[in-house]
Amino acid sequence: MQTRNKAKGDGPALQTVGQVGLGIMGGAYAKHLRAAGFDVVGFDVDATRRAELKGLGGTAAKSVADVSSRCPVVITSLPSLEAVDAAFFGKDGLLDGAPPGTIVIEASTLPLEVKLGVRDVCEERGVIVLDCPISGTGAQAAAKDISVYASGPKAAVKTCEPVFAGFARSMHYCGEYGNGSKLKFIANLLVTIHNLSAAEAMVLGRRSGLDLNLVYDVIRDGAGTSRMFEVRAPLMIAGDYSQATMKVDVYQKDIDIISDYASALHCPTPLFEASKAYYSAAYAQGYAKEDTAAIHAVLERMAGMAPAAGKKTAAGETSAARKKAGKASAANRKSRTTRKASKA
Repeated sequence: MQTRNKAKGDGPALQTVGQVGLGIMGGAYAKHLRAAGFDVVGFDVDATRRAELKGLGGTAAKSVADVSSRCPVVITSLPSLEAVDAAFFGKDGLLDGAPPGTIVIEASTLPLEVKLGVRDVCEERGVIVLDCPISGTGAQAAAKDISVYASGPKAAVKTCEPVFAGFARSMHYCGEYGNGSKLKFIANLLVTIHNLSAAEAMVLGRRSGLDLNLVYDVIRDGAGTSRMFEVRAPLMIAGDYSQATMKVDVYQKDIDIISDYASALHCPTPLFEASKAYYSAAYAQGYAKEDTAAIHAVLERMAGMAPAAGKKTAAGETSAARKKAGKASAANRKSRTTRKASKA
């Protein structure tokens, strides 16, 4: 495999890694790879994200083809089917620049048939695609606390081990291509349920009159905890979902993928199915661009509580006023975040 490495000054050559998609996840990968000593050549349709890569000391490419022509290993982290199609097969896409032998670490969450289609087309051009979805939220990616579910040709996975170590806490080799996605669907099924259970627990804690910080400290140290409780309960306590590590609208795609996959296998997923409505409600209530922890606000509203942001309501506010606030439109929600929520 050709190296296409670049040297800096008189020092040792640094392996060059491509990063296509510099959003919440891809941007975190690029940051950690730079810290690990890799040259990172990246592209995103958003110029601001390209500028952020330059600020890290990386190289902002002019197109996806520019990335793939310069890097022996390219990571793709893409938010939609449309983005995948454009990045791989569009004008100045990955296949326009990648020479035979290029390895693509495809880290997006996509329907299995899409992953298989991408592999098959790339294989015809001598480009090796690995199915490598990620377990972890954006916040975990920022802290390098994610795991890679790598599947595909074992030799190619072995070649990429230093890259995986550069941006992830761990990597699991999962066997034949597609197994990574299947495991990701299972992981996200659990994330969907556990995020809702965390919100349910925090609303019950508030209704019980407990200090929510006490609820968090005690529950996370016992048998009832989960990684989603530990990651998202602090957002629920603050009532601030604006710093999204997984946006509600993007997660709708993941939910649909899991639903279709399980349905095709005629596999019952009762808890997952029961959870879906609360994510749809969060979307409908104006939280589409906010973190999925916002389902906590949906449950608060169902419980007749004003949002937890700001904690307590202003002195003298009546019960009727609190109910009115709880029913206010999503367009006015952010202006209410400085108000104080009533005691349960």
